[in-house]
Amino acid sequence: SSQNLSEEFAEAARQLKKEAPRIQFGKIDVTHQHDLRKEFNIQAFPTVKFFVNGSREDPIDCKGVRKASTFITWVKRRTGPSTVLINSTDQAEAIIKADDLAVIGFFRELHNQSVEVFCETAREVPEMPFGMTASEDVCADYGIHRNSLVVFEKGKPVHKEVLEDGRQNKLGLTRLIKTFTLDLVTEYNIETSVKIFDVPVENHILLFTPTNSETFSEIYENYRSAAAEFRGKILFVLVDTDEGRNGRIFEYFRIRDIDVPAVRILNLTSDARYKMPADEVTVENLKEFCQSYLNGKAKQHFSSEEIPEDWDKMPVKVLVGKNFNRIIF
Repeated sequence: SSQNLSEEFAEAARQLKKEAPRIQFGKIDVTHQHDLRKEFNIQAFPTVKFFVNGSREDPIDCKGVRKASTFITWVKRRTGPSTVLINSTDQAEAIIKADDLAVIGFFRELHNQSVEVFCETAREVPEMPFGMTASEDVCADYGIHRNSLVVFEKGKPVHKEVLEDGRQNKLGLTRLIKTFTLDLVTEYNIETSVKIFDVPVENHILLFTPTNSETFSEIYENYRSAAAEFRGKILFVLVDTDEGRNGRIFEYFRIRDIDVPAVRILNLTSDARYKMPADEVTVENLKEFCQSYLNGKAKQHFSSEEIPEDWDKMPVKVLVGKNFNRIIF
């Protein structure tokens, strides 16, 4: 909530006052400051912006940051180095084991485009520690032979991305790494909905199913297997259809009890929706659906009410999705 964020923001300000007195924190209630709201195009609340070198032009948006510790990391990475330079394997191990998640960049040399993209990405993901090394010994100890980014989870490498010049961009890497801050499959509820929309992945797949059904564990395992393959490209969400508070999301997708288990993909940017053509939630069907969507081959799904019996009786005809094309075109 706004209140919680405000408290975390104030806590970050208190802690940074000693460490970085040059960084000032301020709070504005834009309900009374219409000019400021307009100037900085404030659409959602709360919004946090970072102004650099006394300029009010192009402040940097601070999105998805919700805890004091993350605010502090975010600000420090904007005002100083965004990653720790690693010179030994012991140093690398210390970073990898200090937290649940860590990201290490392995490079042949520290002055190329891949390193720049890596450092920019570190600024965007303050939720986890970033380190980088150009030590041949360290790279050899981890069996890395090309410029690569590796995500470690609980001390073990869980994802490796080769960083060749010009191939990756900051947004793509940010999306990929941010997905590791969520579970492989995230169950939708009031608490997680905020986190789901904070992760900058525009493709979401949703499985609608009752979690207490006999077939649930099998369906869920299939869903998790597919999720591992599309991490960073599609965000996998589970919606429990027995949970009454999820009613609004069923309405949004027009899901009825007889439809479940149902699988839909939503593109957040265009609001386009896609329905999995197959009825059974198998690993094969899920992979095929996700791949056809990413290749641009999936057909958009338009929810429609049934055609009313008397749609044609009056001078003004009643159109729904199912008869719209046939009658109009």
